[in-house]
Amino acid sequence: AHTCGAKPLAERAHAELLATGARPRRLVLTGLDSLTPSERRVAAMAADGMTNREIAQALFVTPRTVEVHLSNAYRKLGISSRSQLPQTLTAPLVAGSQAEPAALATP
Repeated sequence: AHTCGAKPLAERAHAELLATGARPRRLVLTGLDSLTPSERRVAAMAADGMTNREIAQALFVTPRTVEVHLSNAYRKLGISSRSQLPQTLTAPLVAGSQAEPAALATP
């Protein structure tokens, strides 16, 4: 259901299974859907051309925290460099992701 855009249905089914005492399998997300909100925010800022230091100052975190978020985002998105971020984040569907690119920049 997640891969075809029926996220509310999948969440309801998961809740119903839990209510019956069943232990449903954990969903493995891919592409943009696999990023945490912090990873999305940092990746979007990096894609806009901000340096790690600028991102850290804007988010009130350390540059090392920015590095960790970017490293995790690269791994999850299957990319190896910062220059690939803009294209990856604006692609309509990345590795089965249903996320909207406009949702990436929201704090």
